[in-house]
Formats: sequence, C-alpha cells, structure tokens
Amino acid sequence: MTAPDGRTMLLTCYRDIRDYGWHHVDLFLHDRDGREVNWVHWPAAEEGPDGADAACAAVEPDLRRTTEWRHGIRADGSDYWTAAAEWDG
Repeated sequence: MTAPDGRTMLLTCYRDIRDYGWHHVDLFLHDRDGREVNWVHWPAAEEGPDGADAACAAVEPDLRRTTEWRHGIRADGSDYWTAAAEWDG
C-alpha cells in the first residue's frame, strides 16, 4: 500500500547460501519515486518467508504484510523474497 505522501514499505528476507549464520529481515522505506530513504533490520530465527513472518510478529506486531512473498534470485545465486507492508492503525 502507498501512504498518502507516496511512501511505500518493502520487507525483504534472504536465504543464507554462504552460511554466515545471520538470518534477518529488512524493512525498506521508499519515497514516491522509488528511492530508498531508510531501512531497518532485525534477526530471524530461521531464514526465508516463514522465518520473516515469525520475526515480524515478534518484533513489530503492528507491522502487517500486505502482499504475498515474491521470490527472486540475486546475481550471486542467492534467494530472496520481498513483500509490501504497512503499519496497522
């Protein structure tokens, strides 16, 4: 969903193909022109969408995913997923 000022939020989670052991979720804020203006991240107990959903529910219970997770593959071959999000209330 787009805020009245044109901002959008995008959740992103990843698969740890390099075995770094750091599973996390990123929340990116974009302006009306699609430029990233801010971001925050927090750890997840497991990687991928299920882990991201569980981490969001625990860390930011007022943050709601508004789309299904969309899968992509980065240039290095690692999997990632993105989904739109918004704050409840």
